[in-house]
Amino acid sequence: MFFSCYKCSFVRSRIMQCLPAWRLERLLFKTEGYNFWTWRGHKIHYVEQGEGPPIVLVHGFGASAYHWRYNIPELAKKYKVYAIDLLGFGWSEKAIVDYDAIIWRDQVVDFLKEIVKEPAVVVGNSLGGFTALASAASLPEKVVGVVLLNSAGQFGDPNAIAKPDETEENILERLIIKPFKEMFQRVVLGFLFWQAKQPARVASVLKSVYINSSNVDDYLVESITHPASDPKAGEVYYRLMSRFMSNQRKYTLDSLLSKLSCPLLLLWGDLDPWVGPTKAVKIKEFYPNTSVVNLQAGHCPHDEVPELVNTALLDWLSSLNLENPPLSTTVNVS
Repeated sequence: MFFSCYKCSFVRSRIMQCLPAWRLERLLFKTEGYNFWTWRGHKIHYVEQGEGPPIVLVHGFGASAYHWRYNIPELAKKYKVYAIDLLGFGWSEKAIVDYDAIIWRDQVVDFLKEIVKEPAVVVGNSLGGFTALASAASLPEKVVGVVLLNSAGQFGDPNAIAKPDETEENILERLIIKPFKEMFQRVVLGFLFWQAKQPARVASVLKSVYINSSNVDDYLVESITHPASDPKAGEVYYRLMSRFMSNQRKYTLDSLLSKLSCPLLLLWGDLDPWVGPTKAVKIKEFYPNTSVVNLQAGHCPHDEVPELVNTALLDWLSSLNLENPPLSTTVNVS
């Protein structure tokens, strides 16, 4: 079991998690980005390194492929690693579209089909975790394992009463209330976006969800503020906050887990002020084919305690035997 290897290195890793990750090899920060792929007419950025069975890394809300800076070089020693920027984030195009969880699911699904082209392990943090899970549920023949790090998403309420669709709007609501509400949202969210893209504010938010904030450096802050300087970034932020964030309850973790058919690993920062360990316990109860590694970290354990995450992830990947699949169980990728 990979837990034994994990526990053997526990003391050394606990010492390392108290120090900056400068000892680890880090992805070079490039203001121009790495590779680009055209998806549905939009420019999508991604990083590709290494050789071997493929792993796809999906970042969280507001982040980018660069957030996997300490994981990509280590994983690439044994695997072919891809890290993708979701539409609207990072170096990917700031497309003026209606953002929904499904648009990112479709993006990752098509990335697996068109760029990766063989069964892969999909890894995601926060929003990227939910996207990874949705992608695996939608395309099981292309996903051989899923890893969630403090994933977004909620379980459905079995006692909730479904409300009928309200498709009709009265004249007062359509002509006065709705436009006024949207105007107010634009003013408020415009100010919040201006505030959110300030380097000091970005650093402050990151430090609030990193228990050990020594890895919150200028490169990480710039990887968030640089894409926010795009002229369309403000409109994307408005659409994300006013529309996407308000319809998340349409998609639930239990509905996705019920369609999953591959091993699942949870690398969970138990000290996360946003997503606590209770969710990991519930996921494990709902989907028994789950391994759990609890970490003394916050919302982004892959960047806060990368050595712990790399060790646990590599041990779990070894248990899948991706390098030497049995000859009698060839995966159909057609």
